[in-house]
Amino acid sequence: MESPRNRALSFLLAAQNSDGGWGYKDGGSWAEPSAYALLALTPEASAADSVGRGVRWLTGLQRPDGGWPPRPAVGQSTWVTALAVIALAGTLVPEALDGAAQWILRQSGRESGFFRRLRLRLLGVEAGVDTGHEGWSWFPGTAAWVAPTSLTILALEKARRRVPHPRMEERLESGRRFLWSRMCGDGGWNHGSAQALGYQAGSYPETTGLALLALHGGSDPQLPRAVTAAEHHLQACRSAEGISWLRLGLLAHAAPAAARPFPEAQCRGVMDHALFLLAERAVAGRNIFLE
Repeated sequence: MESPRNRALSFLLAAQNSDGGWGYKDGGSWAEPSAYALLALTPEASAADSVGRGVRWLTGLQRPDGGWPPRPAVGQSTWVTALAVIALAGTLVPEALDGAAQWILRQSGRESGFFRRLRLRLLGVEAGVDTGHEGWSWFPGTAAWVAPTSLTILALEKARRRVPHPRMEERLESGRRFLWSRMCGDGGWNHGSAQALGYQAGSYPETTGLALLALHGGSDPQLPRAVTAAEHHLQACRSAEGISWLRLGLLAHAAPAAARPFPEAQCRGVMDHALFLLAERAVAGRNIFLE
């Protein structure tokens, strides 16, 4: 009987498109599932040919401004630049990696003017609350959110080890402060609104795990509460993506609850299978997001 790990590997290898990229389940290639598939397959010697074709496809998608679009038909670099950097940091030539890092450093999700004030009012944020921390957005020029900020922190950390830049540490610290400022009352994270219309908003499994992963190595006083929230989510979560992100985040803080069995039968599509493999590898001692 084929093991869950081998089933996930077989799924990813079979799902690769002829151009070298991956779709979300089937169909045309997109940057996001392709990056996750590459992260999951790169350590596998049996997948070397598949990885090579995937690296060529994703590398070729980089735009002249240094960023990546979601797919070839889109002419705008977006948040997926962070995922491309995470997946390709070890293979990009220094000039391409530096261009990607520079694109990331030029982005800021900090709102301004009327729309910033309106959003804060809708979120129930009182005047005088510190909202000046710079996170990252899904799309340039829009509001910052937890998931793109978390992934961009991980991307900048990888880029910094290869093409250091004096602004990186400042932006990394600002991004981490942004995440802590968006913690929900229950200790976890949702997409970025700790309050809505004056009420406390609840957290989600996926974003809680992802934020914890991005905040690895920290010692903030709020960290024990965040770990507890993630452990509570893990007990109840039935989403394959949510369980994987929770395990990855908890393992980044050496929390033993993340080693419990994973219900692999719930995996659907490329990203679920890739994240399952990444979480399993982290349980075994190798968290590729932190390398």
